[in-house]
Amino acid sequence: PPQVKYWALGNEIWGPWQVAQLSAPAYSALAYQYAKALKLLDPSITLILCGETGYSSWDHTVLTSCVKHDVHGLGGDPTKRLIDMHSIHVYTADGDAVANAVAPRAAERAIQMAMALVDLARIENGVPAAVPRPTICFDEWNVWDPVRAPGEQGAEEKYTLSDALAVGVWLNVFVRQAASVGMANIAQSVNVISPLMTTPTGVVRQTTWWPLLLFSRFMRGHSVALSVRAPEYLGRTNPAWIRGTIETPFLDASAALGEDGWVTLAVVNVHEERDFEVELKGVKEGKVDVYTVTGESAAVVNTEGEEKVGIKESSWDGVGKYTFGKSSLTLLRWKA
Repeated sequence: PPQVKYWALGNEIWGPWQVAQLSAPAYSALAYQYAKALKLLDPSITLILCGETGYSSWDHTVLTSCVKHDVHGLGGDPTKRLIDMHSIHVYTADGDAVANAVAPRAAERAIQMAMALVDLARIENGVPAAVPRPTICFDEWNVWDPVRAPGEQGAEEKYTLSDALAVGVWLNVFVRQAASVGMANIAQSVNVISPLMTTPTGVVRQTTWWPLLLFSRFMRGHSVALSVRAPEYLGRTNPAWIRGTIETPFLDASAALGEDGWVTLAVVNVHEERDFEVELKGVKEGKVDVYTVTGESAAVVNTEGEEKVGIKESSWDGVGKYTFGKSSLTLLRWKA
C-alpha cells in the first residue's frame, strides 16, 4: 500500500501459536528473500526482522543469517542496509513491589545483548562500516502478569503504583538506550494490559497512564548521559538472571535535553520505605518544575471514581539537595 513505510517481516514466527510457525533457519531464508523483494520494490521502506527476546538462539540465528551486505537487493548501493530493525518482545512482572519495579532492567540488558548480536553478525558477515547498524524495534513491551491477568480471559490488568514505577523504569531504559532503539511500542493501549480501561460510563486512567503521559509530554530531544550513585536493591529478581548481569539501583534515572533548551530529569525511587536525599549536580538554580507520581503504598490502584495515583505538580528552587520520596516517579524540568 502507498505511504506504508514500516514493514515487519513476520511477528513471533517462533511461537507455536502461529499458523506459519517456522524454525529459525527456515524463517531466515524466507525473510531474507522477502526483504530483497520489498527493498527492490521500494528502497525507502523500513524492514523489521522478527526477533524474540534479544538474547535467544533465535535472535542469534536470524541476525547472523540476515544482517549481511547484499548490493543486489539494494540496487547496487554499497551504503544501504537490507534489514533496518530487529524486533524483540519482553514483558515484566513480579508479585514483590521492588522486584517488579526493577524487572525492566532485563529489557535494558536485552537491548545490549541484541545489539551485540547485531555487531557480531556484521563482523562475521563482513558488512562494511559505511552501512548503518540496524537498531532495535521493541514493538511489544509492558508490565504483564499472565497469572494475574490471563490472556484467555482478556488480559485486563489492574495496575498498582509498583507497576507505574516499573513503567517509569521501562521508559528510562528506552531513553538511556536511545542510540540503539529505533522504535518502542507499548502493548497495548486500551483495556488489554492497558493504561486506559473503558467502563460503561467513561475511562479509568490506571496508575501506568501517568508515567506514559509525562514522558510523552516532556521527554523529548537528545538523551543525556548520567552518572548515578545510589544504594542497590540486592533481593530476588525476576528474571533471576538480572542479578548476575546488570545493576538494580533503588534510584533509576534518565534525562533529555529538548530542542527548546529544557532539561528533563526522570528519577524512579523503587524503595518502598526509604526517601533518598540526593545531590544533583548540573541543575540550574532557579525555578525547577516538579511532577511527582506516587501514592499511599506501592500496592494502591486506580478505580472508577477513585484515582489514588496521579500527578502532583510543584516547584523547587534548585538549591541544595532534592529528596525523592519512597515509591515515586519524579520529573524535574529546568531551562538550561
